[in-house]
This record gives sequence, C-alpha cells and structure tokens, in this order.
Amino acid sequence: MSLVIGEISYTNMLPLYYYLKRDYLNRIGCMFVPQIPSQLNQAMANGIIDVGGISSFSYGEHVDQYTILPNLSVSSPKSVGSIFLFSKVPITQLDGKKVALTSSSATSVNLLKIILQTFYQMDITYTVMKPDLHEMLKEHDACMLIGDDAIVTLWGLSPEVHRYDLGQIWYEHTKLPMTFAVLAVRNEILQRENERISILYEGFMESKKKCIENNYSEMISSIRKELRGSEQFWQNYFYGLNHDLTERHIEGLYLFFDKATELGLLKKVNTISLWSALDHCHSI
Repeated sequence: MSLVIGEISYTNMLPLYYYLKRDYLNRIGCMFVPQIPSQLNQAMANGIIDVGGISSFSYGEHVDQYTILPNLSVSSPKSVGSIFLFSKVPITQLDGKKVALTSSSATSVNLLKIILQTFYQMDITYTVMKPDLHEMLKEHDACMLIGDDAIVTLWGLSPEVHRYDLGQIWYEHTKLPMTFAVLAVRNEILQRENERISILYEGFMESKKKCIENNYSEMISSIRKELRGSEQFWQNYFYGLNHDLTERHIEGLYLFFDKATELGLLKKVNTISLWSALDHCHSI
C-alpha cells in the first residue's frame, strides 16, 4: 500500500521538499501529490492524502485526527512576503467594505478575518473567489492573495494599490511568529506507517538543512527558471521565512486557534500533538 504525501505547490514550502530522495521514496512506496493548500486540506480530510503539508487552520479543524511532524512548518517571524491584502483604500478605511478572499487557502483567509475583525474591529463582507487581482478588485474594495500568486502580483502592482503583509500585522499585534502550514499525518496510519514516516521525516529535515547551508542558492536557480525574479529577491524572501516549529511557534499557533475560536471560525483546540519516532506522538 502506498504512502500518499501531499506537497503544497508554492515556493514557500519548497525547502522541505527540494532535496528529498524521490526516486528512493518512490521505490519504498511513497507517492507525491502536489496541490494548492485548500485542495490538500480537503484530500487529507477525505483520507486521500496520508501525510504532508496542510494549512495550520485545517490541522485545527482536525486536531483529534491528525498529528504534526515536529520541527517543520511554513512560518514567518515577521513579514511573510507572500501573503498580502491588496486594497484600494488604507486598511483603516475598510470598515463596512467588501473584501475578496482567495479560494486557495484556509489559514490565511481566517488570519485575515482575525486581523480585520479582532485587531481592527471592522465589519466586513467577504466573498471567496479564484485568485486574480483584477477580477477580485472589480467589485470589491480589497482582496487577499497568497503564495506564488501574491508574489507575481506584487511585482506588477500599481502604486495606487495599498499592500499589507499579514505576517507582519500578526507580529505587530502578538509579538509571535505566524505558522501558516504544518506537516501532518493522519492518526489512523501512524502505527502502520511508522517506518516510512520516519524515513520521510528525516528527508524533510535533511532538505531543510541543505537549503539553509547553501543559502537556498540551488533551489533559487530552479525557481527563477519558472517564476523569474531576481536572485536577491528570492534570497530576501527565504531569509524572511522560517521552516521550524519551536515552542514560540506553538505558542503562536495556540493564540491563532484561540482567536479563530472567539470569532466562531473553529472549535476550541486544547492540545497540539507532535509525532515522535520513539513514542509515536506526544502532546504539548
């Protein structure tokens, strides 16, 4: 039986996957499925994906069914650089306005609701749309884009459009990192697949380590062939991201879940469970 691995198809997740020994992993029965976060979230919930990158919010929705792989995430200590609110007016003037949300995300969509409704105390009308700046802003006052869609949009953005980095706003109000995605495993396969999960986990950790050691240079060369952008832009982008999952990250996750619960977006998350090769999982 294959171990099906979800792979978020955005560059912000790439350091965890870039140096994986895919030929070897394929030989031992691992199969990779690259999709945008919202698709992976649904596939994991439906039991189609066994392990891999999902939105942090989706983990919160299925906290009793999933376990997180430790030391791995897509996070930002401050600015994330690829999750933006683009607005026709300053953010302080959005009360009572209409905001278009990308259909690609879960964490970022709910983070924006927390920011606008809790941090700024605004009443907003939301619409979920496909990620396209011009279409989204035709009938809306602002829109949110994430990942590579946000990066490419940023490069061609009109100076008249205001832009706000959601990671930066979160940090300014909480002084904590924001974790947008985690690597999670469905609990029902943990016992059965402990050996392959262990091999995969070591691969993720080694890939992250290699990217940091060579300053992301090899990976950036590959990215530029597809998305363009200067080497300096991508260096700055990856230096601004973080792929760890420390106690501070967990503290930020609990706060994010609590804020989502206060708005009725999520049921209360009491315990975050981390996988361990020795005892399979432990709670923190």
